Amino acid sequence: MAIGEIKESPKSWAMLGGDGPESYTQNSSYQKGVVDASMEMVNDGIMEKLDLKSLGFESTNDTFRIADFGCSVGPNTFFAVENIMKAVEHKHHAQFNNSPLSGFQVFFNDVTTNDFNTLFKALHSNEKYFSAGVPGTFYGRLLPRSTLHFAHSSYCLQWLSKVPKEVLDSESPAWNKGSIQCDGLKKEVTKAYSAQFQSDMNTFLKARAQEIVGGGLMVIIMAGLPDGVLMSQAGIGMYYDLLGSCLIDMVKLGVISEEKVDSFNLPLYYSSSKEIEEIIKANGNFSIERMDSLSHNIWKTSKETKIKVSVSGGRAVFQGLLEDHFGREVAEKTFENFETKLDDNFSIIDGATHEHIDHFILLKRNVN
Repeated sequence: MAIGEIKESPKSWAMLGGDGPESYTQNSSYQKGVVDASMEMVNDGIMEKLDLKSLGFESTNDTFRIADFGCSVGPNTFFAVENIMKAVEHKHHAQFNNSPLSGFQVFFNDVTTNDFNTLFKALHSNEKYFSAGVPGTFYGRLLPRSTLHFAHSSYCLQWLSKVPKEVLDSESPAWNKGSIQCDGLKKEVTKAYSAQFQSDMNTFLKARAQEIVGGGLMVIIMAGLPDGVLMSQAGIGMYYDLLGSCLIDMVKLGVISEEKVDSFNLPLYYSSSKEIEEIIKANGNFSIERMDSLSHNIWKTSKETKIKVSVSGGRAVFQGLLEDHFGREVAEKTFENFETKLDDNFSIIDGATHEHIDHFILLKRNVN
C-alpha cells in the first residue's frame, strides 16, 4: 500500500481491456508510434546522462529498477521498457568494460481497474527481468523511497486526475456549456483546466522525486500543443468537437438530456512546452536534460486508414468514460455516428493549420 494521500481515478478512465477487436491492445497504434519515435532520444539520454557509477553499479550487484507509469494493457509498455533495458545494458558495458549487469526489475503501474490480467498474460515467460504490477493512480506515492533508477510515462499525463469542478458548475464563470473539452476559447475554462494540470503535474513530480534515486532519470512523453496555439485551432481539438457534436445530436433526438451533456467534460489538457517547463522548474526536484517534440509517420496513410485508426483508437480510449456517464447504449451510438461524421468532415480536420505535438521530456533527479 502506498504511503500518503492517493487520489484514485474513476473506473471508466481505464482503457478498454482484453485483446478483442475493440480493445486498447488492438487499437493503440498511434501510441505505439509515439513510443517508436522516442526510442532514439531515450537511447541518447541513457548514454549521455545516466551515470551508472554514481548510482553504485560498479561495486555492487544491485538490480536496475524501472517503472512505467500508466502502462495500460500492453503491448506498448513492453516495447518501451525493453528498449530502456537494452540501452542501460549498452551503457553498462561501455562504462564498465563489458562487465555484466546483474539484472532488472520492472514495475508496471496503472489505475486499479486496468486490465492487469491481459497485461501479464502477454509477458513472455523468458523475459530477462522480474516484473510486478503496481495498481493505483500515479498522482501520488506508489513505491518506497529511492526505489527507481529510471521512470517512464508515455501518453498519460495529459489525463487530469479530475475534471475541474468549475467547468461543470452552471453558476461559475468557467462553466463549459456547449463544449466537452478545453478548447481555449473561454479564458475562465482554460484557467481552470490549466490550474488542475499544474496541480497534477506538481503532485506527480513530487511523488516521483521520492521514488527515484538521486541521479536517476525519467522520460515523460505526453500530448500537447505548440506554444500559442489553441486547442480549437488544432486538428485534435476539432476531433473532440466532432465527438461532442454526436452527443448534441442525441439531445436533439431526445435520447439524452442537454443537462447530461453539459455535465460531461473530457479530463484532458494539452499543454505547451513553455507551461511544462515552468512547472518542472518551479517543482525543483529535477533538472531538464532535454525537451523536444516527436514526429512519426502514422498519418502518412490513406484516408480510410486514418479514419479507422481515429475511430477505433478513440473508442478504445473513451468508451469507458462515455459508458460511465451516459450508459452503454448511448456510448455505442455515439461511436457509430462519430465514424460517419468523421468521414464527412475528415478533410477539415486533416487539413487543419495546426496539429497537436507530442512532447518528449528527459529529466534527471537532483542529488540532494
